Amino acid sequence: MRISSSMVYSDFLSNLSVNSNKVQKTMSQLSSSKQVNKSSDDPLAASQIMNLKDLISQNESDATTISDSLTWTKTQDSALSDINTAMLRIKTLIQSSANGTSGTDEFKANKNEIQQNIESIVDSLNTNYGGKYVFAGQNTTTQPFSVEKDDNGDITGIKYSGTADNLSREVSKGTTVNLVTDGSQFLDESGTTSNPQNLGTFFNDLVTALNNGDTNSLSGDIMSKFEDYRQNFVNVRSKMGSLENRLTSVQSRNETENTNLTDSLSDKQDVDVASKYIEYTNQMATYQATMAMGTKVMQTSVMDYMK
Repeated sequence: MRISSSMVYSDFLSNLSVNSNKVQKTMSQLSSSKQVNKSSDDPLAASQIMNLKDLISQNESDATTISDSLTWTKTQDSALSDINTAMLRIKTLIQSSANGTSGTDEFKANKNEIQQNIESIVDSLNTNYGGKYVFAGQNTTTQPFSVEKDDNGDITGIKYSGTADNLSREVSKGTTVNLVTDGSQFLDESGTTSNPQNLGTFFNDLVTALNNGDTNSLSGDIMSKFEDYRQNFVNVRSKMGSLENRLTSVQSRNETENTNLTDSLSDKQDVDVASKYIEYTNQMATYQATMAMGTKVMQTSVMDYMK
């Protein structure tokens, strides 16, 4: 079979192009530290890398939501801790006033301190996080609780202006949690619209009993109701504790998922520099050998066949 010079040149140029492209691709991978720099390098791998990046982006978005929800719940727990302290102080003052030995001045002093603690409780219920009230239901931009007073400055009730709803948060695909934001549960309403019986009316009854020096009421019905309302705060705080534990668990799973996704992306995308450099060295040797052979082929002329 006769092999013409044009066939030799064509074969040489084809091999040179292939080797040159290999060297160029490897150099690009080394300089960028990425296996795939454009979709044409490896369409399947490029598709997988894009999918992994989308999953990581969603995971990081979920992480932000989880972290925000955890901080929100911890802020609520801190507020309820302050409320518990104030409630225990009110209990001590009720017991002090009900012992039957208190005089008018002591009743007055106890009433003033109790009212200060009631206002402290309302301040805690108006706690906000990031400019949003944490016990306002879904109406997080409006202060939910306010103290109602008579002309003498005595507390007559507590008004709630929020909604009777909780806030929902999606912490992962298909998984949502409800933040305990319904502030109406703290009033613990057991009456009717025309005859309300709640935390606000209880405080009104408490102040009235102190004004009248009614020790029987203070040691009996008032103290009994006080324990019910204090226990209600404890029960709500317990629910928040359970939610905090769940969010902590969700956060741990989110972090594990992020690690796994990041590792998978690295396996698909990142270059093993040591092995890739060895590959580059071998390719360069092949390329240079091709160039050297090409030099000899290109220098061949009709005179070589006449010798």
